[in-house]
Amino acid sequence: MAFDTINLEKGMYTEALAKGKTLTQLLEEEDSSKNYDDGLDAFERQLKRFDIRVKGPGTDVIEKFFATTDSSVLFPEYVSRTVLVGLEQANILPDIVATTTNIDGDTYRSIYMDDGEDSKKRKSLKRVGEGGQLPVTTIKTKENVVDIFKYGRLLQASYEALRRKKLNVFEIFLQQMGRQIALDMAYDAISVIIDGDGDGNSNAADVFKIGDTTICGTAGKLTYDEYIAFWAEFDPYEMNTVLAPKMQLKDILTLPEFKDPQAGFTFQKDGKLISPLGAKLVRADQVKELGVEGIVGLDKGLCLEEIVEQSVTTESDKLIDKQFERTSISRVGGFNKLFQPSAKVLKWK
Repeated sequence: MAFDTINLEKGMYTEALAKGKTLTQLLEEEDSSKNYDDGLDAFERQLKRFDIRVKGPGTDVIEKFFATTDSSVLFPEYVSRTVLVGLEQANILPDIVATTTNIDGDTYRSIYMDDGEDSKKRKSLKRVGEGGQLPVTTIKTKENVVDIFKYGRLLQASYEALRRKKLNVFEIFLQQMGRQIALDMAYDAISVIIDGDGDGNSNAADVFKIGDTTICGTAGKLTYDEYIAFWAEFDPYEMNTVLAPKMQLKDILTLPEFKDPQAGFTFQKDGKLISPLGAKLVRADQVKELGVEGIVGLDKGLCLEEIVEQSVTTESDKLIDKQFERTSISRVGGFNKLFQPSAKVLKWK
């Protein structure tokens, strides 16, 4: 079907939601981008169809979306896509999430691996003699369901106040809403990493302190020796990511061992902060907000599962009908801790 003959209607959002898809993905079923060489997706071709410019010096005003009944159907998807851009810009979840699971309900119960008494020991294949007993690994379902939350914001504005505003300006405010949603999600994700996912807190992270018998050193002061001692506690896991609030990140970055030309080159090249031991440094002020004066180390590939029930969604009917007042923009999901030893906390004191 040609993109300019698709019948757009409100019900498409209900259909997309039932299929676990966005409006863009639903449009792609009828108007596949494989048939074009213009670099646009199905939603962008609909903007082209109605001559709605959302970028550049000739950006249209918001009311251009409402010039026809069909074109008004595109507005909620425009809002969702724009909020998602902001969410991704401020999102640290790709740095800490091992895998993402999409679900079609409001409850989710994950699984875990039970190695019995060997659960925190080095995992290895054992040579077993004839008639000997192989080590047993049991996969079980967790007793508690993962908490699923709605992360979002209410859009408090009237259509009359916004209708003549340029889309490129409105876009900035929508993206900022997305950034705030990302910060809220990161807070809960880091909370699960530190305190566990509610499964009796049996998978809360082990906590070490500078000055204790394991890390040694002087309480309140980080040196390279304490950083190394913390790193060594991860074996057989790998500390490849470090979450640090502003002050703790400063302490790490000013270590003499960090003043390495290669580390500086990597940061200048792609903006990634790499520690002397190869771990990626991620600024996460949520660690301090959660009451930890220190850092969180984790094995990114084995630590956290993100559960997504819905991507960024809006109250599409209200937006299409120009009822902007207290319209919600939200994302629904939660987090599950995969392996308890994959994350540890180092407190300064």
